[in-house]
Amino acid sequence: MAGHGEKFGRKQEEAIAALLSQRNIEEAAKVTGVGVRTLLRWMKLPEFSKQYRKARYDVVQQSVARMQQATSYASSVALKIMADPNAPAAVRLRASEFVFDRAIKGIELEDIEVRLSELERGAEASRKK
Repeated sequence: MAGHGEKFGRKQEEAIAALLSQRNIEEAAKVTGVGVRTLLRWMKLPEFSKQYRKARYDVVQQSVARMQQATSYASSVALKIMADPNAPAAVRLRASEFVFDRAIKGIELEDIEVRLSELERGAEASRKK
């Protein structure tokens, strides 16, 4: 029976991969080689649900990291549009608003980080007393 358990775990991993890459549950079940009802049953299992959520989270985190890598290019594009005298005034204005908006959000995030660090230090100091 040990072999069967290992195969079952592998199938569940395949099902999670299929759920992430296929358009719907029916296609994911077909690609995995299990019935739709089986896949739906697995999706109700706490451990399967936990692994599926983790896999979805990991995929999103990887996508966010890719977007973060592109921020330098994106900011260059916004600045070029803003400074392009041949771009329509409305487009330049929107690019300017975009640059200001992101700059202000950056300052707000830095402020929140500083305030949070101070609160954490205060809480840690209170615990030590």
